[in-house]
Amino acid sequence: MSADITSDIDFDHHSDEANADPVAYYARFRETCPVGRSAAHGGFHYTTRYADVTRIARDDATFSSARSDHGGQGVGIVIPKGPGLEQYPIELDPPRSTEYRQLINPLLTPEAVEHLVPMIERHAARVVDDFIELGSCDFVRDLTNPLPAAVTLDWLGFPEEDWAKLAGPIHDIFAAPAGSERAVRGAAGLAYMDRRIRELIAERRSAPQADAVSTLVAGRRGDGSEFDEDELVSVIGLLIAGGVDTTTSLTGSTLVHLARHPEQRQRLIDSLDLLDTATEEFLRAFAPSQSMARTVTEDVEVGGCPMRTGDRVLIPWVAANHDPAVFPAPEQVRLDRDASRHLSFGIGSHRCAGAHLARAMFRAMMTQVLTRLPDYRVIEEGLVPYPTRGNQSGWDAVPAVFTPGPRATAAAGTVRTLSTPTPLRVTAVRTAAEGVVAVDLGLPDGGGLPAWRPGAHVELRLPSGRLRQYSLCGDPADATTWRIGVLREPQGRGGSVELHELARTGATFAIRGPRNHFPLTPAPSYLFLAGGIGVTPILAMVREAAGRGTPFTVVYGGRTRSTMAFADELAAVAGDALTLLPQDEAGLPDLPGLLGGLDADTAVYACGPAPMLAAVEHECARLGLTDRLHLERFTAGDDLETAFDAAENRPFDVQLARTGATLTVPADRRLIEVLRDAVSGLSYDCEKGYCGACETRVLAGAPEHRDSVLSEEERLAGRSMMICVGRCQGDRLVLDL
Repeated sequence: MSADITSDIDFDHHSDEANADPVAYYARFRETCPVGRSAAHGGFHYTTRYADVTRIARDDATFSSARSDHGGQGVGIVIPKGPGLEQYPIELDPPRSTEYRQLINPLLTPEAVEHLVPMIERHAARVVDDFIELGSCDFVRDLTNPLPAAVTLDWLGFPEEDWAKLAGPIHDIFAAPAGSERAVRGAAGLAYMDRRIRELIAERRSAPQADAVSTLVAGRRGDGSEFDEDELVSVIGLLIAGGVDTTTSLTGSTLVHLARHPEQRQRLIDSLDLLDTATEEFLRAFAPSQSMARTVTEDVEVGGCPMRTGDRVLIPWVAANHDPAVFPAPEQVRLDRDASRHLSFGIGSHRCAGAHLARAMFRAMMTQVLTRLPDYRVIEEGLVPYPTRGNQSGWDAVPAVFTPGPRATAAAGTVRTLSTPTPLRVTAVRTAAEGVVAVDLGLPDGGGLPAWRPGAHVELRLPSGRLRQYSLCGDPADATTWRIGVLREPQGRGGSVELHELARTGATFAIRGPRNHFPLTPAPSYLFLAGGIGVTPILAMVREAAGRGTPFTVVYGGRTRSTMAFADELAAVAGDALTLLPQDEAGLPDLPGLLGGLDADTAVYACGPAPMLAAVEHECARLGLTDRLHLERFTAGDDLETAFDAAENRPFDVQLARTGATLTVPADRRLIEVLRDAVSGLSYDCEKGYCGACETRVLAGAPEHRDSVLSEEERLAGRSMMICVGRCQGDRLVLDL
């Protein structure tokens, strides 16, 4: 049910009950009255479901972010409204907000943030150095506040003596009760921030430097006019506020969670690359910005609840992130969940421009803690939460103790992975078994690739937009070549068939990685269990174990001998330690016999089809071997992927309306790849058609939609598209770019 416009529901996201457990609070209303009207804070409508939140956040025409007199004076994007400088572009609606996003976006693209990573890692190591020898710290005071402040303000161009003075007031405002002495102090600090921003703008106008403020000052509108001082103050102030405390909140909440769940902390310590996936899950579970608000501009109905012009409406990201219709068992934090559809960065025209920078800062801080303070213990009685979690959630104090360690000696900032999609060229293709190809990949210039260890995988973006993960199965000593093995699955979701058709010498694919969620940890001996194409990571592990001289046994099963890829290579390395079990000849492996006779210190590594892994898990649990079992599972992560035949891709032209340029999108390239080469500061994030960051207006032509964001009505209208996965139904598109 939903509430009638005339009946108010006893709902208050700032109440003691909501503060105690926001997730449970929203869940109760989602089950009983998912959309309703509250009399609290002057009256407003609330929502609790993912679908309603995304509908409102994406409809700027009906639900405005701009300031107005409705609901009182002050910041319009929160309930209740509060004092504060106007923040461009987040408190504007398109088209007014668009020119400010175009000013900001080039500074915060994935490629731009990648250039900042060495600086971020240097700051992270330096900040931890300041307290690692002491054996104790307050994570908020000593790490999660100073690091984002240093990175954000260094990037913008503020001198070091300003960093603490500017970061402190932002945290005070988020962490202090309204009207308190600390909140007043925070407000006074904002006045100082306003003055310093204006001074820096003036300095950069006269003497530009290699920093973000200089770039912003030099920015121009489409008509060539410059942005005035007040506009730049608003934009820069928002960048400071967004960069400083939101990452502070996320990291603090994650550190507390991992202290309370040591088994998850150990998984991350053992497999640090898992942090790449886990970051999205932590964002889903611990959204720093819990909610925002909009003002209704015309009568409308949401979830059966009528809303009138001028009404205020709450859109809680935290409720959407815990909607079981989108995230099964949302109360659980699952490190390997694909949570990329979370709304912690928002959705629509106001999706957070700094998402990539926030992730980079979070990962740098978490990497420092997990590698240098692995045994930290949070002092629970010393935890101080924010006074209300209605708008922002986080910790004001997270005291901890740990084993003291040395200051960092190694240089930070070494490139370890291809963090952004990088074109790799196919250097060789061969048949590895019936239905399986081995594909060698290298940089176009033949240069060295990032090092990898057995168990690593890479993420491959196909021309259709499909995203797939494949284990590396070649020789880690070959620094110029990555090898993957791909099974053709005609009844699958299309990715393997597409790759089989396109994998030819000279073809290029966009690759990220390597990542390793399945590392081979030292053990006195190993049992390796491989099923079908699951042999790929096992092959590299067997080579490693053989090279170390560690005893091992390999059992490799498949449907038939002809379908068992890399069997000859495996036999050459493993010799008598290998047992091949083609199912049509030998049946299924005798798991009770294999696992029941293991030595007490043998580690078990298994990779293969889901039924095989389930059977191995069950038998290990029965025998009490779960703590020695290591599994590799690739979560699909694309259950909303649109079904289509990539073989029917056709080339088309795309005209950029603002420049008049016309580009050709070949059948074997994605639209976003072509646009990235021509458009500076293109906005995009997930590249799966989930997040809405790349939504672009279509001025002419019929788009082919392959996303999971647009409604059926929006698809039929064809007025916008997600350029990360979409294509064209005809020969030509005209985009508002």
